[in-house]
Amino acid sequence: GHIVRNWKVRWFVLLQDKLLYYKIEGGKKEPSPKGRILLDGCTITCPCLEYENRPLLIKLKTKTNTDYFLECCSREERDSWALDITGAIHAGHPVQVQELHRMKNSFKLLDNISLYDIVERMYDSSTGIKLTRNLDQGNRYKETFTGSALVDWLISNSFAVSRFEAVTLASMLMDENFIRPVGVRSTEATRSSDPSEKFLDDSTALYMFAENGKKNTSSKEEVQFNISELSGTIVKQGFLVKQGHKRKNWKVRRFVLRADPAFLHYYDPTKEENKPVGGFSLRGCLVSALEDNGVPAGVKGNVQGNLFKIITKNDIHYYIQASSKAERVQWIEAIKPLT
Repeated sequence: GHIVRNWKVRWFVLLQDKLLYYKIEGGKKEPSPKGRILLDGCTITCPCLEYENRPLLIKLKTKTNTDYFLECCSREERDSWALDITGAIHAGHPVQVQELHRMKNSFKLLDNISLYDIVERMYDSSTGIKLTRNLDQGNRYKETFTGSALVDWLISNSFAVSRFEAVTLASMLMDENFIRPVGVRSTEATRSSDPSEKFLDDSTALYMFAENGKKNTSSKEEVQFNISELSGTIVKQGFLVKQGHKRKNWKVRRFVLRADPAFLHYYDPTKEENKPVGGFSLRGCLVSALEDNGVPAGVKGNVQGNLFKIITKNDIHYYIQASSKAERVQWIEAIKPLT
């Protein structure tokens, strides 16, 4: 309501240029509309998360800056209404309407979105995901959020444009161990052979931040990785020894080679979190074996042999040791086609 801010059931009828609403008396709508919302110049926000305890809202702002908050009965109904209302708002622009329907089931994640940026935003005390206590199968869980709440949050913060995209993005957050399932429903879904069904867009599926996925506020530097570079197909992975850039010491790292897009990431096997400590694009790189007779310039410390070098297009040199000549050949042959 505009005067008394209470919530009342209304019967809505969507026309080409306006949204009519009727009072309900005795289970039937009255013959004359109670009011109307002109859609010309209107903007729509869906999902609208301005009311924490009302996750099924659509917000309409007219060109005269009047706000209407409409609550639906389910997420499916809300999203269907939002799509049809948006289509009516852009009725004079058929190309935009076609694009809206195409986007509904499309997959087009933005390349410049970083998983770390998303998690940082999720932790924000004022605009982040709301954490609540939940009960599942008799077990109480603190600081959890539902799958559908995360999907809504990702869309409302413009990290995704459709529920399909948001579910895919949430699945990536779970795969990279930023969030984890809790409770029976969400945990059982992770056993699905279909990747699209491992994260549930459901108000009864519970998730929480993985303890080791929390942002380290004391860290002065944090390596950023885009969604695109971590979404490639894994071509090869294994343990290699890498020389550090600053101290020039040698450390064991788990390397993961991905294609489409071509990236090489390395992980610290002593840490539980499944996120890279470094990585780079292979496009424009040069990879070559280093002969064992004599240590090349730039290499220090204990060198056992089976060295190879990768030079990025930005002229950054990576020195890596394999456990054998055969393994070195395998890695070089796997990397070369992706450069």
